[in-house]
Amino acid sequence: MRVFLTGATGFIGSAIIDELRLGGHRITGLARSDDAAATLANWGVEVRRGDVGESEILAEAARVSDGVIHCAFGHDFSKYIQMGETDLRAVSAMAEALAGSDKPFVVTSGMTAGVYGRPCTEADPAQTEGLTSVRGRPEEAALAASQANVRSVVVRLPPSVHDVDRQGLVSMLIMMAGQTGVSAYVGEGDNRWSAVHRRDAARVFTLALERGEAGQRLHAVAEEGVTLKSIAEAIGARLGVAVRGLSPDEAGAHFGFLAPMVSNDVPASSAATRQSLGWRPTHPGLLEGLLGDYLPTGS
Repeated sequence: MRVFLTGATGFIGSAIIDELRLGGHRITGLARSDDAAATLANWGVEVRRGDVGESEILAEAARVSDGVIHCAFGHDFSKYIQMGETDLRAVSAMAEALAGSDKPFVVTSGMTAGVYGRPCTEADPAQTEGLTSVRGRPEEAALAASQANVRSVVVRLPPSVHDVDRQGLVSMLIMMAGQTGVSAYVGEGDNRWSAVHRRDAARVFTLALERGEAGQRLHAVAEEGVTLKSIAEAIGARLGVAVRGLSPDEAGAHFGFLAPMVSNDVPASSAATRQSLGWRPTHPGLLEGLLGDYLPTGS
């Protein structure tokens, strides 16, 4: 296929490029800067100049492709609501451009914090109220496109998508531990984050493009739930810093804007995804990496 990929130079997008190549696909990547364009060109990827906020460019690129994978999302969490609005406009523009084509449209979403009293499953709908609507509304817009003859598929990612250089939200915990000399968790630290290696996640995106069914939700989850206490202990052991449980009041001062996320319980199952796609994660788990080669020795 000729695949249009947003977020192509990103942490996950760059791994998806490798997977798409293994499948014999041709790739056009969105590049908003000269540096990004040069990087894609060096990788042998066709370049489409533009920004994820430019709906007309996204729509035209989607229209001339055989399929789309949308991975781009902002990184400025002080503008989280605005990032969600931009994402919703981007998804809506590409979905409209693909209407009636039966082409695959794979859209990235996130996990919802534990509101079910059990791990989130692929059958659970997106949450569309409060902060969860930031990813939930674009997810619903993508799936709604299946009613317009678009083979739209949502891939939900866990809080920690990890590799040697980065570990998703865990990277921020590592940075805070290095800066403060304390690797912390909240309360008993028995709340959980689901996790996946980025190479395993990239495989889910490619399988979704090739085999995903219209209106399907998939979970790129290798580990259903890793406790925040065990994550803090692994970081503390590797950096040689103290490990402490904080009260909710102390958490705000230590973690800042990340405090609510560190307190969240976000376990998730991928049983349906594994059965549907035949996907089996093969790369190291989060703690295995943290206690192995993911962190430099010392602070």
